[in-house]
Amino acid sequence: MQQKRPKYSHILITGASSGIGAALARHYAAPGVRLALAGRNRARLSDVASVCHERGAAVTEVSVDVTDRAAMQQWIEQEDDKQPLDLVIANAGISGGTGGGGENAEQLRSIFDVNVTGVFNTIDPVLPRMTARGAGQVAIMSSLASFCGWPGAPAYSASKATVRVYGEALRGAVARAGVGVNVICPGFIETPMTAVNDYKMPLMMDVERAAALTARGIARNQARIAYPLRTYFFAGLLGMLPAGLASRILRKMPEKPAQTKSP
Repeated sequence: MQQKRPKYSHILITGASSGIGAALARHYAAPGVRLALAGRNRARLSDVASVCHERGAAVTEVSVDVTDRAAMQQWIEQEDDKQPLDLVIANAGISGGTGGGGENAEQLRSIFDVNVTGVFNTIDPVLPRMTARGAGQVAIMSSLASFCGWPGAPAYSASKATVRVYGEALRGAVARAGVGVNVICPGFIETPMTAVNDYKMPLMMDVERAAALTARGIARNQARIAYPLRTYFFAGLLGMLPAGLASRILRKMPEKPAQTKSP
């Protein structure tokens, strides 16, 4: 029986050492697929790469800081030179909130550097190449927190709103060139990022299920890939309310713990 040819043969994923990024790497790993994986934690990234190798994928792994524009450009262009990238997933991100004394300036800038500038540094090197080829796809990791300003995590909410709106606008800008852009908006997912939260998180989703929903949405070239649906509905409703009313409701939500560094 002839094996079905993968839809994407060369995929680049940032933030692939844990969480949804790692789950997406495992999901896409198969014979005939080349994976270019980046992550901050070398040991965890190597573990993910090993699983992907076992599933038949050709894997390259690199520990690179997504805020380093020159290093990101060099890595991404090298990967694209080896074989044109079909899919680039700008997944790397960090979180942090006001728990433990408020959000300081260092945390705010750190979150924006990774969640916003890191996305730009992932997309910018490959987008001109994709538009010149008239093919390719870019997926940007946002969050359901992007639909309303959560007082317990101001910088995180704002950073995710920035990349969501950017991605949705970019989709229209490059569509005629034959390039797809998808924005991913998860709710609470079982990852190291949510493990630090010391409050109840409704409709928590398994990370492998989140990866499967993400991959399905990417394959369908959906503009916005949001889940779970009930959380998406609630977040969208809050975003449509008058700002004053939404703020009063959101003030009752718990504070997200301050940013912690990955081990």
